[in-house]
Amino acid sequence: MSPKKAKKRAEGASSNVFSMFEQAQIQEFKEAFTIMDQNRDGFIDKNDLRDTFAALGRLNVKQEEIDDMLKEAPGPINFTVFLTMFGEKLKGADPEETILNAFKVFDPEGTGILKREFVTEMLTTQADRFTAEEMEQMFAAFPPDVAGNLDYKNLVHIITHGEEKDQE
Repeated sequence: MSPKKAKKRAEGASSNVFSMFEQAQIQEFKEAFTIMDQNRDGFIDKNDLRDTFAALGRLNVKQEEIDDMLKEAPGPINFTVFLTMFGEKLKGADPEETILNAFKVFDPEGTGILKREFVTEMLTTQADRFTAEEMEQMFAAFPPDVAGNLDYKNLVHIITHGEEKDQE
């Protein structure tokens, strides 16, 4: 597909995308897009994705994985295409599954747990930063185990259902 056609298709696909989200959500997506657009050219490309993974601590991401991500877009990924892709992913998504998937990005082995120090670093240094007080409140409500592991699957269950999951 020619870049012109891809651009047209991307524009056409997104004509109503901004009405899918509240203004605050759009602002958060814009922040995420800006963080990912490492070279600040207005588009997310392979190098931006690779740099974003590196910033999140995943250094050996396979080129194939990055190519697969880029193939999900109808063309070059500008902010409107980015927003459209999130809209499509979130349409009909279960909030529990959406939150779990966010945690799974940081847990490639799928253990279901994250280190307290790592969670603290991520939540106090990225996007909407948590304060020290907010971190204390979270760990008081959802204490890590003695080894400092946070069971994020249980945390997500409590967030979305308001009660602790029965231990299997």
